[in-house]
Amino acid sequence: MKDGRITAGTFSPEQDREEYTLRPRKLNEFLGQKRLKDNLAVFIQAARQRQESLDHVFFSGPPGLGKTTLAGIIANELGVQFRATSAPALERAGDLAAILTTIGEKNVFFIDEIHRLRPVIEEMLYNAMEDFEIDVVMGQGPGARSIKIPLPPFTLVGATTKTGLVSGPLYSRFGITSRLDFYTEEDIQSIIHRSAGILSIRLEEKACTMIASRSRGTPRVANRMLRRMRDFAQVWADGLITSEIVERGMGSLDIDSLGLDKLDRDILKTVIQNYKGGPVGSETLAISIGEAVDTLEDVYEPYLIQRGLIQRTPRGRTATHLAYKHLEFKQSEDEQLLF
Repeated sequence: MKDGRITAGTFSPEQDREEYTLRPRKLNEFLGQKRLKDNLAVFIQAARQRQESLDHVFFSGPPGLGKTTLAGIIANELGVQFRATSAPALERAGDLAAILTTIGEKNVFFIDEIHRLRPVIEEMLYNAMEDFEIDVVMGQGPGARSIKIPLPPFTLVGATTKTGLVSGPLYSRFGITSRLDFYTEEDIQSIIHRSAGILSIRLEEKACTMIASRSRGTPRVANRMLRRMRDFAQVWADGLITSEIVERGMGSLDIDSLGLDKLDRDILKTVIQNYKGGPVGSETLAISIGEAVDTLEDVYEPYLIQRGLIQRTPRGRTATHLAYKHLEFKQSEDEQLLF
């Protein structure tokens, strides 16, 4: 970094290949989530020393925090193959059986959105995780019989944004459970530094800080914003991302100083203006803003709650005084708006 600017370093041929992806490959490349990362390093090292498969791993947390990336890192650190799918893609028991019987010893099998597993798939997974075998029914009718097929020891990594929807029997079979939290602004700045180097993007330090403050504590959002600011800088200037470019670019994207986009603000305005600050149920709120309930609860609400802009109560969502302040609305003692 010179004169307040972050510049790309010199890459070897091996590093050049990393330009095709911003996903870290090793634990020491993964920034943030320090306690989780330190614990994983110990568990992985112990498994390698014993020459055993790593215990099954469960990751939870909002989207974009690195659950899939960590699953791939686990496989790389163990030096084994990585297979990935999502729960909705496993429609029949035979789909799961086909994967498990070819998974390979000590390899990592990743299931995203694991809370959406069909019951018949989940039940087959119980024996696979615990006893490393599956029951397969051969034939039909009175002549049908069940046979047990042994499986090599493997590591299942499950990820979800909704821990509460994962059944107790499935959750209890994971030996390592971790939740990913939103990243600090400092960690997001480090991630932006790294991504800028990989993508050969030039940006001022102040611009990096501004992008980080609007990234919702989420690496995926930070990297997306960095790419968009690169586009604006390329067209509007000489390719250098300055604070002026970020301010103008964020305005074009309708993203404010807290990283809220138009729909975030519509959620807050709907609660305040239409329901006098709440409480309002999630289904009613989702209908009011024209979004699915799952999208509201998984994508938008976690950050709004984390920033203290809304609260979940037994009766529904309520807007906090911080929401009124951010939107520059005034709130009277009887919760009515004064325009």
